[in-house]
Formats: sequence, C-alpha cells, structure tokens
Amino acid sequence: MFQLKWLWKNMKGSRVTYILALFLSVCCNFLYIAYPYFQSEIIDTYISNDNARENLANDKSGFLLLIAGMIGFTFIRTVLQYTCNMHYEKSSQAMIYKVRTELFRKIENQDMAFYDKYRTGDLMTRLTGDLDMVRHMVSWVAKGIVESVALYAASMIYFFTIDWRTALCILAMTPAIFIITRMFSKKARPVYQKVRDKQSALNTAAQENISGNRVVKAFAREDYEIEKFREKDSEYQEANITANKVWLRYQPFIDIAAGVLSVILLLCGGMFMINQNLTMGQYVAISGLLWAVSNPMRMMGYYVNDFHRFIASSSKIIEIYYSAPMIVDRNNAEKKEKRFSGEIEFRNVTFTIGDKKILDDISFHIEPGETVAIMGATGSGKTSLINLIPRFHDVEQGEVLVDGVNVRMHKLQSLRKNISIATQDVLLYSDTIDSNIAFGNSQLEEEYVRRCAELAAADAFIRNLPMGYETIVGERGVGLSGGQKQRISLARALAVRPSVLILDDTTSAVDMETEAYIQDSLSQKLDFPCTKIIIAQRISSSKNADKIIILENGKISDIGTHDELISHDGYYKQIYDLQSGNASDREVM
Repeated sequence: MFQLKWLWKNMKGSRVTYILALFLSVCCNFLYIAYPYFQSEIIDTYISNDNARENLANDKSGFLLLIAGMIGFTFIRTVLQYTCNMHYEKSSQAMIYKVRTELFRKIENQDMAFYDKYRTGDLMTRLTGDLDMVRHMVSWVAKGIVESVALYAASMIYFFTIDWRTALCILAMTPAIFIITRMFSKKARPVYQKVRDKQSALNTAAQENISGNRVVKAFAREDYEIEKFREKDSEYQEANITANKVWLRYQPFIDIAAGVLSVILLLCGGMFMINQNLTMGQYVAISGLLWAVSNPMRMMGYYVNDFHRFIASSSKIIEIYYSAPMIVDRNNAEKKEKRFSGEIEFRNVTFTIGDKKILDDISFHIEPGETVAIMGATGSGKTSLINLIPRFHDVEQGEVLVDGVNVRMHKLQSLRKNISIATQDVLLYSDTIDSNIAFGNSQLEEEYVRRCAELAAADAFIRNLPMGYETIVGERGVGLSGGQKQRISLARALAVRPSVLILDDTTSAVDMETEAYIQDSLSQKLDFPCTKIIIAQRISSSKNADKIIILENGKISDIGTHDELISHDGYYKQIYDLQSGNASDREVM
C-alpha cells in the first residue's frame, strides 16, 4: 500500500531504531510463555504430583530455581518492554518531526494558486491532527499488530508443544476472527474518510470565524456564526457516530469469538485431562496463557479501526507532501547577484484565472527610478497586474521583463528580494514593531529601522506607544488602527531597500496630511534608487507620478502624465473632477 511505502520512506534515519524496537517487541511477547512454563512445572512437580511433598523436600533447589526463573524472566521482559517503548517513541518522534518540517516547507513554497484552492483550517488540520494520526500508526498501531502476532504465535507454538489436540481446538476460532475483521475493514475505510473531511470543515469554520471575529461583532452576527458552527459540529458528530456504529456492529462478534475460547478450553481441556492427555499444570498453563490468544484477536478490530483512520489522514498529508508549485525556478534561470536597476516592461501580456480573462494585451515600459501610478475601477485588473512582476502568477501570453530579462528567467529568490510590496490589507505578526519592520532582513540595525519608520510617517506614533518599537502588536496587528498598520507595512517594504517598490493602495487609510508626507518621503528622501509602482484611488497619490496607467476591463485605456490625462475626457478626468469638486450633480450620480 502506497501510504505504508511513504511512511517507510520518511523513516529514513530512524529505521534501525524502529526495527530494533520491533525486534524487542517480538522478544518481549515470546517471553510471556516463560511464566506459564515455570508455573506448569511447579504445579506438576511440587503441587499436583502424587509425590509433591517428597519432591519439595528432596529438591528445594529446583523449586527455588523455578521461582527465580519466573521472577528473572519477568524482570527481563519488563526491561525489554521499557527499552522497546523508548525506541518506538524516539523513532516515531524523529519521523513525525521530519514529515512535519517537510510538509510545512512544501506549504510555504507553494504558489498563489495553491492558497486559492486550500483553506487555512484544512491545512492546519493536516499539520496537526492528521500528523498525530500518522505518529499513532507508527508508535501504537504497528507496534500493537507486531506484538499481537508475536504473542499469538508464541502462545500457539507453546500450546502445540503441550498438546496438539488442545491447540487445534483453540486454533479453530482464528478463521472466524479474521473473517469478521475483514468484513469490518471493507466498511470502515469510506466512513473514516468522511470523518476526516468533516473534521477539516469544522476546523476551517472555527479558524475563519476567530480570525474574522471583528466583522462578526460589527454586524452583530454572533448567533448566526454560532449556529453555522453548530451545524458543522453536528455533521462532524454524526460522522463520528456513524463510524462508531460500524465498529460497534462488528465488535460484539469479535468479543464473542474471543470469549468462546474459554468455553472451548473448559470443554476440550477438561475432557483431555480426564483422558490424561493433559496434566493439571499444563491445563493451568494453557488457561493462564489463553488471554495471549484471545486478546490479539480482540485487539485486531481496534487496530483495523485505527489503521483506516491512518489511511484517511495520511492520504490528506500525502496530497500536500507531493504537491508541486507551478511557479518554480527554471534550470537555466539567471541568478543575478547585483542589485536590480528596476526597469520593468510588459509586452502584450494576457492573463486569465480559470475561464475569466483578467488582463488583455497589456504593454508598457517603466524606466529605472520612475514613479508610475496605476488607476482603474474595482476589478479592472490592477492587483493582478502587479502580481505578475514578482511572478506570483505566470502570464498566458506575452512577457513581463525586469531589467530586460523575462521574469521566468530570473531566480525567484533574487527576483523577489529586489521587489518589495506593501498592500492595503496588512498582515502584522504577533511580535514587536521593530521585528515586524525588519521582517525582510532581521539583521537590520535599530537606527535604520527607525529611519524607515520616519519615511513611512510611523515613527511618531510608535514612540508614543507604551514600549515604543518593542511594543508587541496583537495577532494581525490588533490594537493598531488601519492607518498605523499601513504605515508599518510601508516601513517594512522600505527596510529591504528594494529596487522596485510596489504600493497597492497603501495609504488608503491615512489622512491627507500624512499621505502628502509619505509622498514627499518617497520622492525626495529615499537613500537608494527605486522604481515605484503605486496603485491608487486618490488623485493626490498619483498626480506627481512620471506616468499614469489607466486600466479598464483588463485593458489599458489611457496612459500619460497628470496634465496630459486631465486635458481630455476619460476615467482619470472623471475621477479628478469628482475629487476636486468640479463634477456636476449628474456626473457625481
């Protein structure tokens, strides 16, 4: 089975430890027959024997040796059991650490299309609950199966050495157990796959609701969200109940079959004792070790149960584990060590998502150091356009060039290290403000961090916080206003000294005075050359740009400077009139 091959592959480095643990498990379970053997010898020689008194008087050393053997083998088995459990834990933890690290690396290196497909809650389920189930398979299920097989085999071998007829009577129940287990196995797999899917949906609902709690409160939709979560919880509950019903439907038959062994031994063993085919000590030994046959049979159902849970969970993990990003470095890609100049060119670029054409035949050229503004109505393709520059997506037709080289021919790391993006929707980490600004380069000196904050008009409000730059911001920047978060995001973008700075409506939440200060900083105070691309809705953000590109329905409808664009009718002129108060009532409507 592929899942087991995958598991074995990921145990590389821990295989010797794991095999040793399996070997010790077999040894431990074979040692279980030592106690009944010594017990049988004591009963037949020193208790039930007609000459028991004489044997005890004449051979005390033999009696004591048997007692010492019982104690000694029990001690050895205990030590071996502890040792093998430690080896199981060590190998399983090493394996799961390796898988978890690799899985996170895979998720981290995926492209944007991956995150459009998979929800955060689902990915978190794969990184936590599903991985725990994989470790459970290694450290408990596989261990239990090996121990059960070893214990059953050792016991049956011992029974055959005592009396083959009694052993055959006990062995006769084994086929019934395996038939029942096989029937359960066929029913269990799809049921546990459904349980896994419902758990993922539940986790996703919880994650989305918690992260969007402010929106919920803003619209007073707590009751609605609670009810929605209750529905997901109910579906997960029903899936678990269905799975448990499948198990409970077969468990009684397994328990009955295992329990019948005691009746078989009582009838057959008793008859063989009457016929003197069995001694009292042998009967006691078989009776005392009967659990070693019935328990593996009974536990087999539990192992099958957990094995199918493992199959459901590991399938989800493997799906991500072997997923490959579509946007990767080409073998002949250029790794440019020097700083980029910041030249950008679009040549007849067409970009689609699914069946929808987002950009259609886009062509323009930006010289190094130029400031270019991109404007257009919502849905015109502005954000999609800038996402093509750092190669978050690839074009269907045409070329996007940075420094005269197609972005497909740049190494992703060197390309993206030269491009910095500050977006309207800001993500700040639960860390200090200093660390958030220095996210792109953790080796930045504190003085330069403060310099970047000054350029982004953030230094003043940061210094007024209780601990200044060492203030811990809440998750996603909770505790800061929208404008404050945007300014920290801009400072973070500036801190890496990019060759290309992309601002996606970054100053939408700041006041006009602060925006003017930021615009002046970007045009006059930067201590490094930088090409700036600004997506803006305000004329004040774009009027000083060297070039303004107007997008309408995925196409360039106009391009020029501020003075050129307001000199004739068009989208830019309409926005200018609206924001300057020159539009008539009819135009405003």
